[in-house]
Amino acid sequence: MSGQYFSPNPEAKSRESEIVAELQGTSLRFMTDQGTFSKGHLDEGSALLLQSLPALAGRAADLGAGWGPIGCFLAAWNEGLELTLIEPNQRAAALAERNAALNHLGNVRVLCGDGRELLPPGLDFILTNPPIRAGKAVVYGLFAAAHAALKAGGILYLVIRKQQGAQSAQGYLRGLFASVECIARKKGFWVLRCAK
Repeated sequence: MSGQYFSPNPEAKSRESEIVAELQGTSLRFMTDQGTFSKGHLDEGSALLLQSLPALAGRAADLGAGWGPIGCFLAAWNEGLELTLIEPNQRAAALAERNAALNHLGNVRVLCGDGRELLPPGLDFILTNPPIRAGKAVVYGLFAAAHAALKAGGILYLVIRKQQGAQSAQGYLRGLFASVECIARKKGFWVLRCAK
């Protein structure tokens, strides 16, 4: 487990690199590193999730934030959004904090640890590209924690591949949320909108 991107202390030797990611006319700079999810590029699932979102306002959390691409784009696009990035991997969390500063995003705070324990209550939105390789028990635990942390009417947005359990995840989420709908599909990725 310690060699995985969702481990608190990745074993891979640090080798940082800087990238530029562009989405919907916005270019942001990021530092990435070995031992983190999708090092070196914005992954397709996260890009699709971001492109599927309306404007957001209020309080939100990026659950399993990695080096911060989802949270940083959200913060850049939604100046009034109060955003918490939560990531268990210490290396990735440190990068997320640096990347928020690198892009002058003052509406971002980063917490390092287990999202099931660190999600603040009363959130309007939670966004996640969940760590599928951590296993169903962990991922479904994150979904349950997200439901508990959202206020009434709050929304969980997530992206998941069809071949990595999108349909079974959708079934589980329908047992938690008042409504669950697929709002985007592309190259096997599904974006789900789950309203409490």
